[in-house]
Amino acid sequence: MFQYARVGAAVPRLRVADCRYNAGEICAVLSRAEKHGVRVLAFPELCITGYTCGDLFYQSALQAAAEEALGEILAHSAQMELLFALGMPVRAGNRIFNCAVLLCRGRILAVVPKTFLPNHNEFYEERWFTSGHSLLSDHTGLCGQTAPMGAGILFSCPAIPGMTVGVEICEDLWCPIPPSSAQALHGANVILNLSAGNELAAKGEYRRSLVAGQSSRLIAAYVYASAGMYESTTDLVFSGHSMICENGIVHTETSLFQKESQLIWADADIELLMNTRRGTNSFMAHPKDAAGGSFRTVSVPLSMESPPPLRRFVNPLPFVPSDQAALDRRCGEIFAIQRTGLARRLLHTGLERPVIAVSGGLDSTLALLVSVRAQDFLGHSRQGILGVTMPGFGTTGRTYHNALALMEELGVEIREIDIQRACRDHLEDIGHNGCQDVTYENAQARERTQVVMDIANMEHGLVVGTGDLSELALGFTTYAGDHMSMYNVNCGVPKTLVRTLVDWVARSGQLGKAAADLLLDILDTPVSPELLPPQADDGIRQRTEDLIGPYELHDFFLYHMVRSCFAPDKILFLAEYAFYGRYSPKEIVKWMRLFYRRFFSQQFKRSCVPDGPKVGTVALSPRGDWRMPSDASGQVWLDLLDRMP
Repeated sequence: MFQYARVGAAVPRLRVADCRYNAGEICAVLSRAEKHGVRVLAFPELCITGYTCGDLFYQSALQAAAEEALGEILAHSAQMELLFALGMPVRAGNRIFNCAVLLCRGRILAVVPKTFLPNHNEFYEERWFTSGHSLLSDHTGLCGQTAPMGAGILFSCPAIPGMTVGVEICEDLWCPIPPSSAQALHGANVILNLSAGNELAAKGEYRRSLVAGQSSRLIAAYVYASAGMYESTTDLVFSGHSMICENGIVHTETSLFQKESQLIWADADIELLMNTRRGTNSFMAHPKDAAGGSFRTVSVPLSMESPPPLRRFVNPLPFVPSDQAALDRRCGEIFAIQRTGLARRLLHTGLERPVIAVSGGLDSTLALLVSVRAQDFLGHSRQGILGVTMPGFGTTGRTYHNALALMEELGVEIREIDIQRACRDHLEDIGHNGCQDVTYENAQARERTQVVMDIANMEHGLVVGTGDLSELALGFTTYAGDHMSMYNVNCGVPKTLVRTLVDWVARSGQLGKAAADLLLDILDTPVSPELLPPQADDGIRQRTEDLIGPYELHDFFLYHMVRSCFAPDKILFLAEYAFYGRYSPKEIVKWMRLFYRRFFSQQFKRSCVPDGPKVGTVALSPRGDWRMPSDASGQVWLDLLDRMP
């Protein structure tokens, strides 16, 4: 469903040169893999014989035993819905080749020989094997079957639309242009690597970065299966370090030096990989120069009548890393980007006074923190920052006092201007009837913008924008009001990440306790435009998420629409999975419909936004990442929502 493929890596126990024993262990792992719904599986290099047989590879008895073991595995797997790759020596054209044999439903689909043979340091493969470049025939016979043989073979699976599998073996990945690079240009989006890399101090970290890096370069899922601890320890030790990566992300990996057989698996998102490739025009910029000749494609007779339930982490907050160490790094990087963008703009314009409308809400708090960092970075006094608080009809005591107290704690200049009289005069001038409608609300937002713009002119300053990416996506911003500034440091930061950044600063110890406590209270305050008079108890009357829905849902929709290019049905599927037990499917569809309606109708606001820094992979600047007509129709997306059960 939705083009997911469950891929796995196996590390079976083995006995060096005992092919019958090894076949039994392989069959046991195959049964486990089938039970867990794995559809594509890689075993280690030469796993039928063991990688460390040495000169025993010359022995006809071992060669025959390997083929006999392959026959046993074929019989065992004849009814399994599983494509898997086994490593074994194969005799062909008077030579021996180190090969991956691809099997499915009792058939040998193809034999792929290793291309690059290591013959340095502890490796002596050229003593026994021949490179696949030296093949004389494009077919070979094994176990009474004739199968294609060669490096230029790919495997397509009609049951999983879009999935194409490529295979390389160990050292192939370590060479300057791995075979998988050409395979990817010819359509392979799942790469299997059968490996037998020995373990050395620090080698595991290098191996992980190499595999993850290749998966990123290829925009592919990369399944790396490596030999375990039961290889010979005469001179080397093997750890069984295997992993599954997808476009630079390590989904899962084995524990090292395990006594029992290991099996890992993950669900690769084939649609996401293909959408990402199509959106990266450099991926196929010069395919004829790098594609490495012609390829044959073998069809894989798999069935996907009952795909297993999704086994994949779906982050409900895709803009926020789930790992704390990664989160700390991300927050530091984003603050550096925002700070540097603002500092550079101040230097370019020759303006030394950031002017900010500080409301006591999340967005203006983040913009204020960024401005403080920019001033510190430039070596300017924080008193050069002018924070303007402008109480209006809906301002509550809580946000008002938080705004003043935070500015005082941060050491910026404070200016207070009550806009209520000016707004009443303006509404009266235009003949407004005094009702609390959208004109009543927007008049306040536009008055605040006019005030800070004019103050910036007076003070030789620059108005720092506060509106965030989520508000731009939904158009939940007043056109020519808070929509406008002279430089918007928050334009690339979605609401869920705004919360995370403010929380990170509060808890990081960068500020004193009083300032940190203020940030935590601001975080605890409901998000609101505060444009309608407060309730009798001075409580906030307008709660944004009651009006337009939870920002965590909208950020989820935004990420998977813009970054992943998914259709509404897949986004709904992922949202149900990510927010299970928190929102019902009916609630998700309700807010998703609002998201699409507003996203399309509010493009005109995004078409003329101020400059500001991109901080992540999703951005909506009309000059950069998102170029969409203001009058484009969203009916296709809304119709898809209407057709969903």
